[in-house]
Amino acid sequence: MTRKIMSIRSCALLAVVLIFSGSLSADMVEIEASRDNTLYENAQGSLSNGSGDYLFVGRTSSNGVRRAVIAFDDLSGIPAGSTIDSVRLHLELSREQSASTMLSVKRLVSDWGEGTSNAAGAEGGGATATQGDATWIHTFFDTQNWISPGGDFMQVTSAELSVDAIGSYTIESTATMVGDVQDWLDDPSTNFGWILTASESGTTAKRFNSRENPSTASRPRLEVNYTPPSEEEPDNNWSGLWYDPTLDGEGYQIFDTPAGWIV
Repeated sequence: MTRKIMSIRSCALLAVVLIFSGSLSADMVEIEASRDNTLYENAQGSLSNGSGDYLFVGRTSSNGVRRAVIAFDDLSGIPAGSTIDSVRLHLELSREQSASTMLSVKRLVSDWGEGTSNAAGAEGGGATATQGDATWIHTFFDTQNWISPGGDFMQVTSAELSVDAIGSYTIESTATMVGDVQDWLDDPSTNFGWILTASESGTTAKRFNSRENPSTASRPRLEVNYTPPSEEEPDNNWSGLWYDPTLDGEGYQIFDTPAGWIV
């Protein structure tokens, strides 16, 4: 009798372990930016940096505002129907000549482009916009415009982070960022990415590496943790050769359920 009770208790404990281990099925994928650009404040909308090595945010010493736009269009590494659990945005700040400033991430609501413009030198002044470039005025130079100069974006902030010295920065997950990526996964037609802004009062300009930067490890990347959709319940449960129904309380019978394996 004692042996039989111990066997039943062991089975119950193993069942609990398998249920919990089956439910921990979250996965992670890192996604590179598919396009990025800088909007240089300019009344004519003639400046851009679609193929440059850098992105700019904030206000320069010459009173010009800079805003960066970035998108992660390729979410194919995340199965359709998945639940987004957390999102982290990794950026590399490569130049700064200002005090600490708050970097804000906001969701864009209009599509935009990345042309072949490539600014010279440190790239802070931008380059002449080319066809399809996003500029301060244009979503796609020079045929389509933003509704509001400087970009069309949600007023609610998806995330923010104080940035100061040169180095690597990670914008940690927020419920709003998670919601943004979930929406993009469920409806790719709404995926226009984010706009990055900094304080636009005083000198606050910061430079980040773009997706074209020669240092591949320092390019923007999006880290997404997700839970894949549950698999359909199998038609039949099963048990192995170790199961002997003639021996009461002996052996194991295994059932594959959506919650995990139950023994």
